[in-house]
Amino acid sequence: MAVAASPSEPRRSPAQVISWLSWTHFLNDGIANYLPGILPFILSERHVPAALAGTFMTALLLAQGLQPLSGWIADRVGGRIMVLGGVGLSTLSAALLGWAHPVWLVLALLLFTGIGNTAFHPQALSITRAHVGNRQGTVMAIFLVGGEIGRSLGPLAAGLVVHHWGLAWLWLLALPLIVTYPWVLKVVPPQPSRTASRAPLAINRHIKPASALLAYSLVRSATIYEIVTLAPIMWHQEGGSLVTGAALVTVLIGVGIVGNLLGGALNDRMGKRVVLLGTSGLGLLTLIGFALLHGFWIWPVLGVMGIALFGASSTTMLIGQDIFSENPALGSGVALGLANGLGAVMVIPLTYIAANSSDRVAIWILIALTILTVPAVWGMPLTRRGPHRPKA
Repeated sequence: MAVAASPSEPRRSPAQVISWLSWTHFLNDGIANYLPGILPFILSERHVPAALAGTFMTALLLAQGLQPLSGWIADRVGGRIMVLGGVGLSTLSAALLGWAHPVWLVLALLLFTGIGNTAFHPQALSITRAHVGNRQGTVMAIFLVGGEIGRSLGPLAAGLVVHHWGLAWLWLLALPLIVTYPWVLKVVPPQPSRTASRAPLAINRHIKPASALLAYSLVRSATIYEIVTLAPIMWHQEGGSLVTGAALVTVLIGVGIVGNLLGGALNDRMGKRVVLLGTSGLGLLTLIGFALLHGFWIWPVLGVMGIALFGASSTTMLIGQDIFSENPALGSGVALGLANGLGAVMVIPLTYIAANSSDRVAIWILIALTILTVPAVWGMPLTRRGPHRPKA
């Protein structure tokens, strides 16, 4: 059900809100996730061993583990400061990266980029849910697609900029937000404060379903991050160009847009369990293909893998908000942020194993973890749960 504007606020149609939130999501995720496209260049320029590549990715992504806290705050303060401030911080920090020379400063800017990204998502997702109407899976998928397009093009854009002009010109990627920020300010609505209107958070009631959701989602996140970290490095080590290696990330995430839209539509038509189990099965097949195949075949395998890995995005987001129905932004933070943060931590040992043993060993570990988390599907709620009401 769409939220009506108060008399003091400008009238905004749901289509306007979703469109501009999706655009802002595109800009935020594009500049906040360009690192894989230039990571081989940074490792070479800063003389950092490939085994430590996961440290850079983890610095960027670790703060996402704080998204439940960010969502809890967003539910209570309301407004839109975390959307507008979050995208501003992530953009500014990422734009400054090109002028950072000491490794510690690079890591610090990556951490601040992640903090801005963490502030942005829960409140943006909660505002989106308030304007979706009845087609929840489809409209949520549209919003998520904005971010996925950004994540797919960000590494390629950064790779092109660095290849032609060098790291110092990364600030060019901030221009789209600078130009369109006045329209974002005008259209993106505030989120109402839920301090008084929502029931207290019942942690004990949520532990089991939230744990099942978290187990499923963090393995998916770890798989995405490990593949986008390894694929360009593997390509570069085999003599491939920086831009082509970045294009591998674009294929994975770009084709994943199809999976996100398809998963949202299937969620509305066939239910959550079909989406969760179907994407898990397809993900296993493509991971096996990535571990066994070489050369040209990597490209179509990564494309289909993107469909599998992103196909359940809108479904897990809705499940998180359903579990924490009294605090939907917190639910978004668990489904997206906490899972991403824990998945990012897993990148460090996986990348270390890949560098010191074999890239394929890391992939087979991800295959095993995916199999182990399939039973978690039966631990998640498939229908929306009403807020907990304390007994009178």
